[in-house]
Amino acid sequence: MKNVRVIFSLLFLLASAHGARAQSGVPAKPPTASQVIDAWIANTETHLVPVADAMPEDKYSFAPTNGEFKGVRTFAEQIKHLAANNYRMAAKILGEKPAADQESEQGPDSVRTKAEIVAYLSGSFAALHKAVGTIDASNEVALLPGKSGVWERARLGLAIDAVAHSFDHYGQLVEYLRMNGIVPPDSR
Repeated sequence: MKNVRVIFSLLFLLASAHGARAQSGVPAKPPTASQVIDAWIANTETHLVPVADAMPEDKYSFAPTNGEFKGVRTFAEQIKHLAANNYRMAAKILGEKPAADQESEQGPDSVRTKAEIVAYLSGSFAALHKAVGTIDASNEVALLPGKSGVWERARLGLAIDAVAHSFDHYGQLVEYLRMNGIVPPDSR
């Protein structure tokens, strides 16, 4: 009987430790690659959408001109470009053909107002969340047809590209805000 009590006591301690671990936010098992990438996409979204919201609509046509800025994108074009790339990467992850305006990374001509552009940006992150939800251990690095580069041929690489590309433009968008006297949301 004493051995049974010891065994039950040990099982109770193990169960309590597991419950405390789960409640402390430490996952009971390691996350999947899909979950890690999805968390990065969520993080990227929380930085970029507020930047798009911070610029007044009348400044969406702003492009720097003082210095070597000939031919650079406007603020609106920057956001549409990164959103189109997000949609493009999501389509490729899903094995779908991106729309022409996604493939060119320009976004649709019909998306013009601040509200439309912010909605297009938000939609691009929703598309990425959906796409990375389909990534699992069996397909995360399975080679996709059509490209020769390593990262371009793997779903995991395409998802990472979307995050890296978005943060590249985040840096540029922050400068556009500052050039217009606007403190970026992350710096407030």
